[in-house]
Amino acid sequence: MATVEVSEAERVYVLHGVRDDLRVDGRGCEDYRHMEIETDVVSNTDGSAKVRLGQTDVLVGIKAEIGRPRPMVPDEGYLEFFVDCSANATPEFEGRGGEELGVELSNSLYKVFNNYHSLDLRRLCICPGEHCWVLYVDVLVLQCDGNLIPKVHISEDEEGGKEIGLSDDPYDCMRLNVENVPCIVTLCKTGKRVGKMLHAPLMDLLQKEESLGRERIKVGFLA
Repeated sequence: MATVEVSEAERVYVLHGVRDDLRVDGRGCEDYRHMEIETDVVSNTDGSAKVRLGQTDVLVGIKAEIGRPRPMVPDEGYLEFFVDCSANATPEFEGRGGEELGVELSNSLYKVFNNYHSLDLRRLCICPGEHCWVLYVDVLVLQCDGNLIPKVHISEDEEGGKEIGLSDDPYDCMRLNVENVPCIVTLCKTGKRVGKMLHAPLMDLLQKEESLGRERIKVGFLA
């Protein structure tokens, strides 16, 4: 994997700035860059969004399909995540360089949405043990520096067989409650700050700052 080139002068400049709570782009150590969010940007999905944070661009598309519940949780649906780090996003992702980060991000999303009960996955169940909604979430990191699901109607024939029908009305739908979905923030220990504990973490790192980091920490919190 290619690495971000940081000269000795740049390294000293970044670390001294962290010490004095002044970063290379003028922010303080705990400041975020400006964020822009667009929704409904991909027409062939059930929901999509594009998030731009400084020079970092991420595109997310969601498709809902009917599948079978997992045996251990027959009364729940689930989410599947795939994160692709475009080779054009940064030299670090050239070749297969982005695969490791993609797997790391996918695993983090699995833990938050499928393991920590941040969503009521029972609302994705159609018939316990037989049918459920599976949400496929594709994340594309373009540059590095809708929540609607149709209602399902189940009918039985004279012999007791079940038939699944989807409503054609786009407003005949249910909406998942995302109030308990945490916001995940990545912190990085880079340098020492005056008046703070040793190696106090930075928020929303630039690439060069991240390359000088000693340790990354993911923190989730509810608004």
